[in-house]
Amino acid sequence: MKIATYNINGINGRLPVLLRWLGEASPDIVCLQELKAPDEKFPVKALESVGYGAVWHGQRSWNGVAILAKGATPILTRRGLPGDPDDTHSRYIEAAIEGILVGCLYLPNGNPWPGPKFEYKLSWFRRLNAYAGELLDLGVPIVLAGDYNVMPTDIDVYDPKRWRDDALFRIEVRKAYRGLVDQGWTDALRSLKGDKRVYTFWKYFRNAFARDAGLRIDHFLLSPTVAERLKAAGVDKDVRAWEHTSDHAPVWIELGDVDGS
Repeated sequence: MKIATYNINGINGRLPVLLRWLGEASPDIVCLQELKAPDEKFPVKALESVGYGAVWHGQRSWNGVAILAKGATPILTRRGLPGDPDDTHSRYIEAAIEGILVGCLYLPNGNPWPGPKFEYKLSWFRRLNAYAGELLDLGVPIVLAGDYNVMPTDIDVYDPKRWRDDALFRIEVRKAYRGLVDQGWTDALRSLKGDKRVYTFWKYFRNAFARDAGLRIDHFLLSPTVAERLKAAGVDKDVRAWEHTSDHAPVWIELGDVDGS
């Protein structure tokens, strides 16, 4: 089974990029972030035409998350992160697909630091950590994938010194991520790549992609029963070079069968 996560940065404006990538990569499950479209503008027909069912949680102009499944419709289990009924941001969606509970998330950026946006990010992270702990207690196979907007360590950013006071690299945010992992989740990409520098995002300006001045902010966290099945992980970096593409590249994992094959 191949599962991918991709911050598409505007699903309708980049629909040709998404459809091309789906055709070439053929993932079984896809988590999308930054749809930047209300629910009624989600391109469900276009995705169905290439064999994918979907559930989504949209929002006009920004945010928005979706889960796609090849040849099936995901079974929606949650729309929105619990813990704050007044939070209307479309940043979390969850569905059951082929025996795995998949949570797709788009964690707040948090800039500028300090300020209310940063405090909102920390609050959202606390809610995520609390809910992730509840999910682990279920003892079922779970994948939490998406744009976490955090570089966990120095090797996840091309120039750590330049990013020390950015909301994606502040010590408070990295501690929150570490606390999440320490619950018992496996950071899939890091577990397989070791100390190798792997990036998932490159800014549009200052020739960042050509210089490989990247960040690793898109992550897969796997519950223990899923981590046991992890066979491979990678980044489709070439997609970042396509015309009118997102500033993120798709990230993917491959899982073996339940019996380990």
